[in-house]
Amino acid sequence: MNICKNKGKLGYSVLFINSPNTLDMKKLLLIAVLFSTGLLQAQEELAQNTIKALLTSNQSQVIQLAEAFPEDTYDWRPTEGVNSVREALLHVAGGNYFLASKLGFAPPEDVDMMTIDQITGKDNIIATLKRSNEFVLDKITMVEDGTLNEEVDFGFMKSNKLGGLLAIMEHNGEHKGQLIAYARSNGVVPPWSN
Repeated sequence: MNICKNKGKLGYSVLFINSPNTLDMKKLLLIAVLFSTGLLQAQEELAQNTIKALLTSNQSQVIQLAEAFPEDTYDWRPTEGVNSVREALLHVAGGNYFLASKLGFAPPEDVDMMTIDQITGKDNIIATLKRSNEFVLDKITMVEDGTLNEEVDFGFMKSNKLGGLLAIMEHNGEHKGQLIAYARSNGVVPPWSN
């Protein structure tokens, strides 16, 4: 083992130890640096990835409900002036596109926001909802960390982009709750509660 004491550039004494264990220490230090770099990268897009994970779960349950409703209940509504099952499902799909558009992501060219609420047929409605889910999930992680605090006018509120991402998640959760109540009112048991 060699011990060397040198003056560093700033005049401080630096102690160098060269031994067979130094190579092991250098490897350990390299591993520690790589590990901490990995942790820092994992922190990037933390909010977006967390919201995406929660939203994926909510969307999955909304799709399960949509599939569990018999087609003849899609026009059922609890009272006049309240969305039917069909309208609630299409409202979620339209909301996904609308909120994403306010975050800077235009809907696909073949999606007509003015007629999305006119789609009929259980299979068409579910396909529309699934497509809007995939679209919004893809766009969530495209919102860069450095822009999360940028203000956005959503029309019904002004918020930062992080608030917009949370609004997407909350909107889907709100209507999942609505659809659970609709399902129970029609004798449909939410599939995940069996």
